[in-house]
Amino acid sequence: MNQYKEKLLALKQSLLKAQETGDEAEQTVELDQACVGRLSRMDAMQAQAMSIETGRRRREKLRQITAALLRIDADEYGYCQECGEDIAPARLNFDPTALLCIQCACAKEK
Repeated sequence: MNQYKEKLLALKQSLLKAQETGDEAEQTVELDQACVGRLSRMDAMQAQAMSIETGRRRREKLRQITAALLRIDADEYGYCQECGEDIAPARLNFDPTALLCIQCACAKEK
């Protein structure tokens, strides 16, 4: 469990560090036509929309990491929330926030 906890904490730190720079990119785009051309404004608005979506995904991943850390503390980590079986270590190494074993995840996608 310690290796997964360390991996989750490292991932959390990485996302928090990225969030610092990402917050600036989500700021409102300046629409002053005297300063910037139409295409430049469109590019800036597109970049802003992409930054907002990236920030949303980052916040969701941070929420998943926090939930996984709570499951570790409660000794409920590594068990499928659908069937209760162990989640394969290879799956947890790939995504330490996984909630479902591969069988249940595949069944849910169908």
